[in-house]
Amino acid sequence: MGMVVLAGKEMEVDEDGFIQDPDLWDQEVARELAKKEEGIEEMTEEHWRVVNYLRDYYLKFKIAPMVRKLCKETGTDLKKMYVLFPSGPAKGACKVAGLPKPTGCV
Repeated sequence: MGMVVLAGKEMEVDEDGFIQDPDLWDQEVARELAKKEEGIEEMTEEHWRVVNYLRDYYLKFKIAPMVRKLCKETGTDLKKMYVLFPSGPAKGACKVAGLPKPTGCV
């Protein structure tokens, strides 16, 4: 575990850079994570749709949704998901959404 400063807030991250306390997340943190971790210069409406769905699902169920459900519910096919988040929906999108590392994510 380590500490990082994102959007002026110090927070604990795991060895892969996933925030350990989702309550510290906000849109500014997401923008910084997107830029630093995914090379996303500007978060579009499509990015936010995926990120907001992930956060809502996680806060309700305390687990990230399966990729298939994420794609279906956001209307984003898997190919597009990798365009939006180059390291993928589990690693990239969940990290930008401020979620802990999903189970089974390598």
